[in-house]
Amino acid sequence: MKKFDVFKTIQLVLFIILAAVSLLIILTDRELYQQIANDPHIRALCILLWVGFVLSFLFIFMDFSLFSTFKKDYRELDFAVSSDPVAGIANRYSCDTIIEKYLDRPLPNNLGCIMFDLTNIGKVNRTFGHIAGNDLIRDFSGILQASSVNLCFVGRNGGNKFLALFENCSTQKMNSFLARVSKKVNHYNTETSSAPIRYQYGSAYLEGDEIRTITDLIALSNRRIYSGTTENEI
Repeated sequence: MKKFDVFKTIQLVLFIILAAVSLLIILTDRELYQQIANDPHIRALCILLWVGFVLSFLFIFMDFSLFSTFKKDYRELDFAVSSDPVAGIANRYSCDTIIEKYLDRPLPNNLGCIMFDLTNIGKVNRTFGHIAGNDLIRDFSGILQASSVNLCFVGRNGGNKFLALFENCSTQKMNSFLARVSKKVNHYNTETSSAPIRYQYGSAYLEGDEIRTITDLIALSNRRIYSGTTENEI
C-alpha cells in the first residue's frame, strides 16, 4: 500500500507539472495562441485535451480517496485479527506472532516473561454474569496496557491468562511494570463499586541453561503463578 501511495503521488505531481507547462506555452506563445483562437479544429482538439486533463485529475483524486478507504479497512481488519474482542488488547494470535520470532533458536538473555491469572473471573461470572466478567477482563486488560508503555508487550493469552513479554529486559523494567500494575489495580479496587480485580502472576528471567527456549520461559512463568513463588495476590 505504501508503494501505491508513493506511485500515485508521483503521478499527480507529474500531471500537475505537465498541465502547468502546457498552459504556460499556450499563454506565452502568441502565434500558437492565435492559431488556437482562429482555427476551430485546433481549438476543438485543445478542448478535448483539457477535458482529458481534468478527467485524469479527477480520477487520480478518486484513487487517493479509494486508497484512503482501503487503508482504513485494512487497519480495521488488522485490528480485528490481532486484537481480542473482549479485552481490547493483543489476542492469542498476536501473542503467537511475537513468540514465533524466537522459536527454533536459543533463548536470548534479554527476554523476560510475566504471566498473569485473573483469579476471580470464574466467581464473577457465576455471581454477576458473563457481562460483568467481560467488563472485569476489559478493565484489567486496560490496566496492563497502560502499565506496559515503553516497557513490554502485553496480550491476552486466552481465558483468564495474560502475557507480558519483555524484550531488552531488565529486572528494573519488570519491577517497574509490576509496580504500575499493582498501583493501578489498588486504585481500581478502591474506586469501583463492582467486582474487584484479583490476580496472581509468575515471572521468569535469566533462568540459566535449564530454560533453553521461549516456550520454556513462558511455561516456567505460568507454573510460578501457582508454585508458591508468586507474589501479590491482590
